[in-house]
Amino acid sequence: MTDCENTQEQTPKQSPDHPPEQQEQSINLQRRALFKAVGGAAAVASGAALLPGCSEPKSRQAGDDLGFTEISHRLDFEHHLPDGYHADLLLRWGDPLDAFAGKFVPDRLDATEQARRFGYNNDFIAFMPLAPDAGPGEGDRHSLSRNSERGLLCVNHEYTQPHLMFSGYTEDSANRGTSHEHIAVEQQACGHSIVEIEKTANGWLPVTGSPYNRRLSLTTAMDIVGPAAGDQRLQTGADPSGTRVFGTVGNCAGGKTPWGTVLIAEEGFGGAFQGDPDNVADEVEARNHHAFGISTDNRNWGDYDRRFDISVEPNEPNRFGWMVEYDPYDPDSVPRKLTALGRFEHEGFTLVTKPGQPVVAYGGDDDEHQFVYRFVSSGIYRPGDSAHNRQLLTEGTLYAAKFNEDGQGEWLPLRFGHGPLTEEQGFRNQADVLIDCRRSAKLLGATPMDRPEDVETNPVNDCTYVMLTKNKKRKEGDEHTANPRARNTAGHVLEIVPPGRSGERDHASDSFHWNTFLLGGNPNAENPAERGAYGQQHPGNISANGWFANPDNVAFDQRGNMWIATDGCESFGFHDGLWAMATEGELRAAPKHFFGCPEGAEICGPEFTPDGKTLFVSVQHPADGDFSTFDKPMHRWPDNDPDLPPRPSVLAIRRKDGGLVGS
Repeated sequence: MTDCENTQEQTPKQSPDHPPEQQEQSINLQRRALFKAVGGAAAVASGAALLPGCSEPKSRQAGDDLGFTEISHRLDFEHHLPDGYHADLLLRWGDPLDAFAGKFVPDRLDATEQARRFGYNNDFIAFMPLAPDAGPGEGDRHSLSRNSERGLLCVNHEYTQPHLMFSGYTEDSANRGTSHEHIAVEQQACGHSIVEIEKTANGWLPVTGSPYNRRLSLTTAMDIVGPAAGDQRLQTGADPSGTRVFGTVGNCAGGKTPWGTVLIAEEGFGGAFQGDPDNVADEVEARNHHAFGISTDNRNWGDYDRRFDISVEPNEPNRFGWMVEYDPYDPDSVPRKLTALGRFEHEGFTLVTKPGQPVVAYGGDDDEHQFVYRFVSSGIYRPGDSAHNRQLLTEGTLYAAKFNEDGQGEWLPLRFGHGPLTEEQGFRNQADVLIDCRRSAKLLGATPMDRPEDVETNPVNDCTYVMLTKNKKRKEGDEHTANPRARNTAGHVLEIVPPGRSGERDHASDSFHWNTFLLGGNPNAENPAERGAYGQQHPGNISANGWFANPDNVAFDQRGNMWIATDGCESFGFHDGLWAMATEGELRAAPKHFFGCPEGAEICGPEFTPDGKTLFVSVQHPADGDFSTFDKPMHRWPDNDPDLPPRPSVLAIRRKDGGLVGS
């Protein structure tokens, strides 16, 4: 097994197959290739941080198991897969979850009907296996199951687009004001869906009417737990206790726990609120509302539901922007908002759990110049002790990352009384530190990043990878080794290497090493902000279709290969999609193009079954583009039915011969 420990040195260990002088020559070539790719003084300053990280020579060539035939860059109205693959159309917006919902007729959709149907703009996916002989409520038995042919598909619904959902709107007119009837539908179409699915002779199918099937929407009651629960800033007229809220919104990515629960993120929640922050009497809340983009120009949800009007309920936004945990195996369970994990625009939080050690969770704040975070639980993980484990995410310490110029890094604790997080800076208690997480991280000196999205740990090499989508706001002279490009239009990926060996890494350590894993963009682009660098050990391994831009979500297969989903490739002239690559060996960071979306869409939430033979993906906002509307859409994927609009959908991708996806 290849270890990541070599990244804590300035040069790789010597290999018997490569004499020291050859290794030094190779390293110099790597440096020159990457300096050329990045351009300018920022690349020179990055030095060791651009060297290969989780990699050293090994007998089996990592990446050889990615044997699929690469697809080409293109842009059309269909989705695309390699030869030998098939995609089951598993779930679409409006598909029924109960046995009596009937046919989807969008013109007759109301809030009650939408509450019985799959939501809009599907994003994060978690596949939670169902044990053959267990029933609802038996989460412990289910969470230990490795069944790959029956399970619960747990899917986020990030946001709504009324101009593609209802007749009579353009994008501009919907932003100026949507009818109350349609807002009610939207509030039921966002949130989260839990759907039982099974693999049959005819492919993957939903089990309509399953007792597990349910929706979490903006009318679902949820508890608020952790250090900020009950704080005065979470109290409202409807909830003077500050411990119970209705709903979740802006649900982007998420995570899973080994004790059988699912984590879902609240990201772009600010857009659900309307009003002028400058008219809010409390200066702290006014600043807070500005930070999350609340304005009079936002959608008019507050006209329909007054709690989304900050002139009526100035504290209501503080009850959003958290991570939500729920039990998919218990349809009667109440979701919980976990304030210990901080409040910001969560892309997601993913866990590292090792017996007898604290739980560590990694996440990013999906906005320009925001931060990468880590949570370390106060208690330790005990396999099989569900009652104990379900409290681990309610108490612990949240940290923000500081990426030093020399390739070293440190985790800065967001703890009341630590450093500048004091009453002199306006913090009353730990609740303030967590509610105003962005301000806390900035005051501590965390590194502002190029829009951190998914952050996940590779279970094979035990290193953590940060997707940095882009940052057009980074100015010349504001480059940093961890963010080396001004006006970064293509994004990049960082690799975090905790101390220790693979499988034994100390993710709770307050220090780490980091590397630039790859730079998104065209390797041959003239503009340095769009010029990519791939396959750092052997740059020639990148194909004409292997390069991509704007990494967003990431997943790892059972062999440790990285699968990156993109959001923004259409600005480079081709579809968004999915690229697979090794994280070690000679093919490290050399992507292969596996999946392409229909025009106007992005791909989200890649998720494998435990046996690696099915890959679920979300195709979000198909046909989204200039002048595309419900009445005159760009196209009508996936149904291609003149009576139906384009519909966000979940696909289940399989090899036709039943083999491992990607091989």
